[in-house]
Amino acid sequence: MKKRIWFFLLSLVAFDASSSGTCPTVLDYTVKPLSGGAPISLCSTYQGQVLLVVNTASMCGYTTQLKGLEALYQRYRHQGFWVLGFPSNSFKQEHEDPNQTQKVSKEYGVSFPMYETSGVLGQSAQPFFKALTEASGVAPSWNFQKYLIDRSGRVLKSYPANVTPEDILLKIDLEAALNAQR
Repeated sequence: MKKRIWFFLLSLVAFDASSSGTCPTVLDYTVKPLSGGAPISLCSTYQGQVLLVVNTASMCGYTTQLKGLEALYQRYRHQGFWVLGFPSNSFKQEHEDPNQTQKVSKEYGVSFPMYETSGVLGQSAQPFFKALTEASGVAPSWNFQKYLIDRSGRVLKSYPANVTPEDILLKIDLEAALNAQR
């Protein structure tokens, strides 16, 4: 009888912790905006939202995807969707100067959040990208790798660079994540 009560109490504690709004592990990071300013907590800012996280590069053949990512963001943002851009020079196609990176983003009409340039591969990867790689089992193989994260903070899927924001399967996955209950 004592074991049953103990198990019941443990399950209540576990339930209470999961329903208290604790931060999902993959979002438990702080990042700096590309434009400068104070670091932001991914958890405080995006918990409960559907996210598409993308490692971008200003001088890549896929840079035109910024336009499609912005269109996706505009179409679904009112449903709790965010595109998060993380410029990276891991593939040697990003400007050293953050002002140049911002200029390229503006040229493509980007209004979704962009964060400071950082590594996305191996030991030089920033902690958030290390977590995305671990959770998905897929490290970025090139610029414009995309990670879809659901409202509970689970990495649902990873899409390689050649999957564009207009891809029907990406949109189906995104809409399913937006319509799913937590």
